[in-house]
Amino acid sequence: MSADELPRTEANVLRGHEGAVLAARFNGNGEYCLSCGKDRTIRLWNPHRGLQIKTYKSHGREVRDVHVTSDNSKLCSCGGDRQVFYWDVATGRVIRKFRGHDSEVNAVKFNEYSSVVMSAGYDRSVRAWDCRSHSTEPIQIIDTFSDSVMSICLTKTEIIAGSVDGTVRTFDIRIGREISDDLGHPINCISLSNDNNCVLASCLDSTLRLLDRATGELLQEYRGHTSKSFKMDCCLTNTDAHVVGGSEDGFIYFWDLVDASVISSFRAHSSVVTSVSYHPKDSCMISASVDGSIRVWKA
Repeated sequence: MSADELPRTEANVLRGHEGAVLAARFNGNGEYCLSCGKDRTIRLWNPHRGLQIKTYKSHGREVRDVHVTSDNSKLCSCGGDRQVFYWDVATGRVIRKFRGHDSEVNAVKFNEYSSVVMSAGYDRSVRAWDCRSHSTEPIQIIDTFSDSVMSICLTKTEIIAGSVDGTVRTFDIRIGREISDDLGHPINCISLSNDNNCVLASCLDSTLRLLDRATGELLQEYRGHTSKSFKMDCCLTNTDAHVVGGSEDGFIYFWDLVDASVISSFRAHSSVVTSVSYHPKDSCMISASVDGSIRVWKA
């Protein structure tokens, strides 16, 4: 994919949030997206038509992250009220509230079978919650971090988490083993390559770092953007050919995965870009910002 084929043309602007949008995510097939923010709401959109479909309200403080199941029937969310919410997408009803984090919750993810929600918090822990049980107690707590846990990724057998303590930690669920890779700088987001072979970590020294998942080897570093004080998502394009990240000055950057050169950068928002999410199949991307808007980008 050349720079010409990267999604840099604004196709739609999704407006409705009052205040900063803290995350925006495509669903599994890329037909819909979910967003959440300072206004304590979660919103479901058709980004391709620029339409808001539904608003979910129950959180008492800002909503920091949201994730939807692969069948689009349930979603989970978390935020400043220290709780993890489990929702029915169609009805907008909260099925369960999981309480147990001692502080704000930064990130949530469903496992592959949508039976467990994993959450990461300021209380230096990652917690697992059973969606099928009526218990609101966590079924597992990982508390080996020495600072806030900002971001989590899941594979079939592993939990991968990035922390302000500078580590990316991988927990093998089958054998109970933990591996820690210390990047030496606070981490505000991690994401997996589509082939699951690499972890991309956004660090607060304005660098994205690519790690080999098998060995922990630092494969590449990406620079040019500003990332010093905000939680900002990063990701890879759906072909794994390029790295995408936002910047605190409102720009979005595309880097060549292999040689780390900046292929493209453009002004996307009038304030911090908090979130980027790449379409699973098409040359399409959404971005969210402190400026209150979500923008849809196409090639």
